[in-house]
Amino acid sequence: MFIVDDDPSVLRSLKRMFQLEGYAVEGFTHPRRMLERGPGPRPGCVVMDLRMPELNGLELQEELRRVGWKQPIVFMTGHGDVPAAVKAMKAGAVDFLPKPVSTVELLAAVERALAQDRAARVSELEHEALRARFSSLTPRELQVCRLVARGLLNKQIAAELGTAEQTVRLQRGRVMEKLAVESVAELVRLMERLDSQP
Repeated sequence: MFIVDDDPSVLRSLKRMFQLEGYAVEGFTHPRRMLERGPGPRPGCVVMDLRMPELNGLELQEELRRVGWKQPIVFMTGHGDVPAAVKAMKAGAVDFLPKPVSTVELLAAVERALAQDRAARVSELEHEALRARFSSLTPRELQVCRLVARGLLNKQIAAELGTAEQTVRLQRGRVMEKLAVESVAELVRLMERLDSQP
């Protein structure tokens, strides 16, 4: 996990507290150092102060997203206001905690953020596996797949594609085998998952 706070004493205190709880922690007193670091490969989160020089927390949040950081963010601030909290949450922050924040409350927010990051990573891996399955289809098999998912029969698909019904039957069989599905209903669900991905 990562902590960004321009007050060195607060940063030291937070690092010590999280390390005692068993977290691997990196701390930054300057937002730009965080941006230079780059995201880690393991699930994580960012705990950051709202008010910092040069880049405030909301600006850092925006910059992190722009350069590809996906880890959830927990804000802490002694100067929070409702508009800042709303903006942070709309941009994907997990929590917006007023200082002084209790250890229990902060740890609970971090656990929510880590759980969210773990779930997002699992979902991303599933999406990659799904895309890989579909990328194994030839262009013609993908056409057949989409027509099957629309509910067309082999004869209708053959007419639509200007090919023999027997050819469509073979292509349909290869589609079902490559996608590891046993029914049209399963195929439709798989297509819906694929189409719902960003």
